[in-house]
This record gives sequence, structure tokens and C-alpha cells, in this order.
Amino acid sequence: MKILFNNLKIFIFFIVLTGVIYPLFITVVSQTVFNDNANGSLITKNGKVVGSKLLAQDFKDKKYFWPRPSAANYDSAASAASNLSPDSKTLHETIAKRATDNGLDINSNDDLLYTSGSGLDPHISPESAERQLNRIIEARHLDAGKVDELKKLVENHTEHRQLGVLGRTRINVLELNVLLDEKF
Repeated sequence: MKILFNNLKIFIFFIVLTGVIYPLFITVVSQTVFNDNANGSLITKNGKVVGSKLLAQDFKDKKYFWPRPSAANYDSAASAASNLSPDSKTLHETIAKRATDNGLDINSNDDLLYTSGSGLDPHISPESAERQLNRIIEARHLDAGKVDELKKLVENHTEHRQLGVLGRTRINVLELNVLLDEKF
């Protein structure tokens, strides 16, 4: 009986420790030290949440920068890659269609041709953003002075590798599109 009582005390102690104290501690630390990240890194415009800088959104309007395609149709609940083999006829046809739709060489390594592993990557490369400039300039009817401003906006919004070695140079599409609407 004594062993059972001791085991019950240990069980209750660990339930309280791991089920109440630890989650409460982590919540307090994350809300105070990493508040933006803990709350989804939300982007607001005019007081309204327009998205998260951690998740890609589908932009189809020609006046916006387009993100990488999504195998999950930009649905975070269905986050996944296409799982198509590099030899897949469907994959080759899909990439060929994307290349045609975006005026790209099918052999290029452009972000607009290939989905990310999660299907929700919110970033594109600066090169991919550059390839989209002419479409945006035309759709927004920008004059020469505004074109330079647009190029500067893209340049200033480029995020470099973390610590100089981690990741790749990238641009967050949603943040850039929000700034695009504000400036033009």
C-alpha cells in the first residue's frame, strides 16, 4: 500500500510539473521574449490581420509578386510536398505549364516553377522577384521614377543569410506585397 501511495504521489507530481508548471513557464517565456513569433508573426494592414509572415499566400493578380507554387494550395492544414518522382510525367507537365504561364525557361531553377517541401514557403529569391518586375510595372502603370523606387523596395526588403551562412538570400512575398500597396 505504501509503494502504491508513493507511486501515486510521484505520478501527481509529474502530472503537475509537466502538465501545468512547464507549459505555463514556456508560455510566459515565449510571450515575453518571443511575443511576435509566439503569436504567429502576424502582419496587419490598417488594423486588420492580412496574414502571417511564416506562411505563403496565393497572389494571382498581376500587380503583386507571386510566391512559389504550393502543392498544398496554400492550406496550412494540408502542408505537404507533391511527392511526385523526378521522373513523373505529371511533374514535368506541371513544371512546363508553370514555365509557359510565367514566361520562364523550363530548365531554369526559378522559384515560380517548383514548390517548396512544405508547400507554404513564404519566400522567393531576389532573382525570382526581379523576373516579376516587368509584369508588376506594367500592371501598376509605373513611370520611370517609380520603377527605380520599386527596384529599391525589392532590394531593401531582401533578407540575407542568417549569420552569413545559414539559409539563402530571400524575400518575404507577403511583406513585400503589403509594402507594394503602401508605396504604389
